[in-house]
Amino acid sequence: MTHLAVLENRISLAKKYLTILRTYSKLTKEQILHDVTFRGAIERYLYLAIQSSIDLAEAYISYKKYRKPQNMRDAFHILHEHRKISRSLLDMMLKMTGFRNVIAHNYSTVDEEILYDVFKHRLKDIRALLIALKK
Repeated sequence: MTHLAVLENRISLAKKYLTILRTYSKLTKEQILHDVTFRGAIERYLYLAIQSSIDLAEAYISYKKYRKPQNMRDAFHILHEHRKISRSLLDMMLKMTGFRNVIAHNYSTVDEEILYDVFKHRLKDIRALLIALKK
């Protein structure tokens, strides 16, 4: 697969997960926090959306032949260094990566309030990343 095809695939996956998450947007906070099926689905698709954003960042860096990231978080630092994303988007993607790590490694039970906040208020950051890297 060419670098460009990889980038298109990563963008497509991120959009797919954002679309799936949007189907849960009419649920109330109580439904999300107290229904294990809804909460589990949202948690899983948040993980996938964030991971696809990380994968996109890494693929973009490879495509542009920027320095190799040392870890997932470093990928967003590199994008910021090359003025592809703003400082505020860098900060949010670093937080999202941390949240992804909590989900992935099950450090503890995922804080329901943080899960809800990310779901309701932070998906715009993933959309902003997609826009920034599509240019």
